[in-house]
Amino acid sequence: MLLFLNAILSKRTIRDLEQLISVDKPDFIHVHNTFPLISPSVYWVAKKHNIPTIQTIHNFRLSCIQAMYIRNMKVCEDCLNKGPWRGVIRKCYRGSILASVVSAAVIQFHRIIGTYQNKIDAYIALNEFCKKKLIEMGLPREKIKIKPNFVNLQHKKRQTRDGNPLYVGRLSEEKGISVLVNAIKSFPDQVFDIVGDGPQKEILRGLSNVRLLGKLDQAGVYKLMQKTPFLIMPSVWYENMPRTLVESYGNATPIIASHIGALGELITHMRTGLLFECGSVDDLINSISWALQNPDEMNKMGLEAHTDFMMKYTDKVNYRLLMEIYNNV
Repeated sequence: MLLFLNAILSKRTIRDLEQLISVDKPDFIHVHNTFPLISPSVYWVAKKHNIPTIQTIHNFRLSCIQAMYIRNMKVCEDCLNKGPWRGVIRKCYRGSILASVVSAAVIQFHRIIGTYQNKIDAYIALNEFCKKKLIEMGLPREKIKIKPNFVNLQHKKRQTRDGNPLYVGRLSEEKGISVLVNAIKSFPDQVFDIVGDGPQKEILRGLSNVRLLGKLDQAGVYKLMQKTPFLIMPSVWYENMPRTLVESYGNATPIIASHIGALGELITHMRTGLLFECGSVDDLINSISWALQNPDEMNKMGLEAHTDFMMKYTDKVNYRLLMEIYNNV
């Protein structure tokens, strides 16, 4: 069954990639996502032709068919260094047994034949937390390099922060929207700006102190970031490397975030923002209250956040890191 399912997913990948290699003769192949249509057979074709491969890890699908290590809106690592079959029983992929079987079969098959350990020359993790998880799932430590996401923006000095506290992102449960809503209720005289859309939009609609701004283009988001005293990131899952975080730092905006996963690494408490206990409404309320009462301290954190941006998250820094990885393989 495993071989049959994998063959279905792999046949087209092999044919198409063989054709591309014969025409383009690449020096290396950089893969971002093989699921669900390309399949991990891309690595085998590359190895057959002695072409180095680099795989950037954007989520945790190599050991979790749901990809986010979350179940019933709580962190779940039950399949981290084990087989993915618990995810099948629990229908973790799209709530479907069949879809979960297919996803788990591909993962397990390529674990058994050593694809992830032997056929990929380098992995790119977006942060140290992600690297640790990849090592826990059994990938070779020496193959894992760290290169964060970046944004290319015009660097502006921190302006007068006379805007409202800001949330930018998908309005969904894993993003901690329920936690945010309950915290906002404790500040009836403070307006909050909410940018984004998603299934939990309706629970925000009834709050009189919320401005639901919907989806905005990049310029609109940056304009708000340059005015807000702080951005709130109340996620209850392992955010890997949120682009919003990098954009916030680039606009000299500190962040109030859940102390979970990589966020506890990317945000330095009391230096580039504030960390609160994940899922705790009371702790988020305390953090927001402190931030509103200490604007000068938050302003200093914003400047420190921008320093981090210039050191780690610019296009020039990212290009240098990427070329080092390419040259090494």
